[in-house]
Amino acid sequence: MKKFKIQYEAKFCKACGICIGLCPKKVYTTDYLGKAVVSHEENCIGCKTCELHCPDYCMEVREA
Repeated sequence: MKKFKIQYEAKFCKACGICIGLCPKKVYTTDYLGKAVVSHEENCIGCKTCELHCPDYCMEVREA
């Protein structure tokens, strides 16, 4: 099974929630400001939906 690493830059996140809503494996949760938190990276299937839809280019998904 392939594993993936998510590089996430919280300083660019504006808490839109797109990545959280679109992730099919529920990899993300939110912090107290509503920004995404990579909580379950081990569940990532590498679909890159978060990366492709993030308006602020906060995420990059790579094969580990």
